Amino acid sequence: MTLQEKNKELKTYLSQLESVAVAFSSGVDSTFLLKTAHNVLGDRVIAVTARSCSFPERELREAVEFCREEGIRHFIVDSEELDIEGFSSNPKNRCYLCKHELFEKVSDIAAENGIAQIAEGSNVDDNGDYRPGLKAVAELNIRSPLRYAGLTKADIRELSRQMGLKTWDKQSFACLSSRFVYGETITREKLSMVDRAEQQLLDMGFKQVRVRIHGTIARIEVLPSQLCELAAEPKRQEILAAFHQLGFSYVTADLDGYRMGSMNLTLQEETSQV
Repeated sequence: MTLQEKNKELKTYLSQLESVAVAFSSGVDSTFLLKTAHNVLGDRVIAVTARSCSFPERELREAVEFCREEGIRHFIVDSEELDIEGFSSNPKNRCYLCKHELFEKVSDIAAENGIAQIAEGSNVDDNGDYRPGLKAVAELNIRSPLRYAGLTKADIRELSRQMGLKTWDKQSFACLSSRFVYGETITREKLSMVDRAEQQLLDMGFKQVRVRIHGTIARIEVLPSQLCELAAEPKRQEILAAFHQLGFSYVTADLDGYRMGSMNLTLQEETSQV
């Protein structure tokens, strides 16, 4: 299908939902989904954003501002992952535990407001990676309109650009817990370290960043085109000073650069050794 045919398919699908609560993170995908759903369904759409220590304050502010500008009813729910039994030990199904709890809370808000369906913003590119959260989506009958319409991340960025959405070229984002190697304990202190470290890099002009945490080692991922900039003076010294102040003993650059789901490589290695 062409891009416009996919977009038409998305709108047709949304129109059949009658009313929908969109799990809204202010990222590229969920912003496009929420805007399109609101265009199709109007006041029969609400947005629900989860507030937690793994969700940066800047993302929450952007979610609030977007809904205010668009006139969309917006609900903020506290969803503290570290209170979920087993989550902080960072098991392989961490994302499942988080999404299951989140969507149950979104469902409660939807029911209280007479909303018929719940929707989330995964796209077809997410089908190719390890995504235990999609198991929770299936179990709780959460709708995935972007995947249904066959939209890729590139499709969503282009349609967002055509719609004039500021998020069309926004960096891809995943919750801060995804920065931890599986099995390493997730704490509020370390989540804060990662959040502040990534904000430091964004403030310095890096466009797509991840700070993966391995004990007290920071493994920085930026776009390959910006690797030289990362190592150039005086930025190198500024980054080292800032990261050491945050509590990192060692600061490294990943020469592979940014790639989605890099922590899942360890799972692939384990599988190949079985």
